[in-house]
Amino acid sequence: MSRAVFPGTFDPPTNGHLDVIARAAVAFDEVIVGAGVNQAKQRLFSDAERVEMLTEIAAPFGNVTIGTFDGLLVDFCRSVDAPVIVKGLRSGSDYDYELRMAQMNHKLTGVDTVFLPTAPENGYVSSSLIKEIARLGGPVDAFLPPAVHARLLDKL
Repeated sequence: MSRAVFPGTFDPPTNGHLDVIARAAVAFDEVIVGAGVNQAKQRLFSDAERVEMLTEIAAPFGNVTIGTFDGLLVDFCRSVDAPVIVKGLRSGSDYDYELRMAQMNHKLTGVDTVFLPTAPENGYVSSSLIKEIARLGGPVDAFLPPAVHARLLDKL
């Protein structure tokens, strides 16, 4: 059975994240979406809220589950017996950063990384940018699953 972890902060989960989840769900027998927990970072959504949103948007995919991790991603991969990490790439700068991480992760534990290029309509979307636009009153509904959009508006 092939199992992969799709990690991220998902604060909030975007249509770009959902696209990667959907595509990974086709490519692997099981996908674990790993929401990173880092107490040092200030997020808009709590860990529980991010897990709830991810659980809701991943519900159509029977082979996708949601988990959280604190610490090294490769330790989480080992704990769930996942030999592969899935990463979405928006640009060349994402690739430059993620390639070094992939090489280090492989050196540390043998975990491989698969890169999925984002769909063109999601190439410029980031959670940080979405939050900034929403805080300033701009429309962000086209970039978020409807349930996530509603939660973002409620939160702001």
